[in-house]
Amino acid sequence: MKKIFIPLLVLLGVTLYPNDLSTQKILSIKKETIIHIVPLGNIDKKYPELVKTYIEDFYGFECVIDSTQPLTKDILASSGTRYEASKIITKFNSDKNTLLLTDVDIAIFDKEKNIKEYGIIGLGFRPGKTCVVSTFRIRRHVSEKKMLDRLQKVSIHEVGHNLGLDHCDYDKKCMMNDVRGTIKQIDMEEVWFCHKCRKKIGMKNIPNL
Repeated sequence: MKKIFIPLLVLLGVTLYPNDLSTQKILSIKKETIIHIVPLGNIDKKYPELVKTYIEDFYGFECVIDSTQPLTKDILASSGTRYEASKIITKFNSDKNTLLLTDVDIAIFDKEKNIKEYGIIGLGFRPGKTCVVSTFRIRRHVSEKKMLDRLQKVSIHEVGHNLGLDHCDYDKKCMMNDVRGTIKQIDMEEVWFCHKCRKKIGMKNIPNL
């Protein structure tokens, strides 16, 4: 099955759209699923711990925090000043469900606009086992409380892509919305999936935390 990258936030224009997955099987949630949270680079230890709690509380999955992995030159973007998100999730892709968490700026190549480094805050395979979340853009010019609210939603969103969920266009409060170039969409959302997203992944009851 072809793996597709899903960017959560593109700051310079319109979010990239994935290919149609209508014929692909949506992954069902299993309580025995284990998600490995991998700190990438010199990120504060409290953030992996918080993401662990967010994922466990929302999905009911078991999460473990693995050892920190270094930021290496092979995952740098072409400018050498930030990191290429697709390289990150490809490098760390394995048979484990993995959420990589970093505090550095990440980007993707936007083929439609021919922009080599399009700044994002998250990227994941849909469906698949690996995603990456960056705190770099969600922490700027906001309180710690606001930043953590965003981190919670972004982390749950990216795991949702791994489970097979596309961007949601049914309810603006659903965390699977495409933010379409503005972080304000994340702030509008609730810690909640709409009934269409829940149905797609076989999730009956999700708390509004």
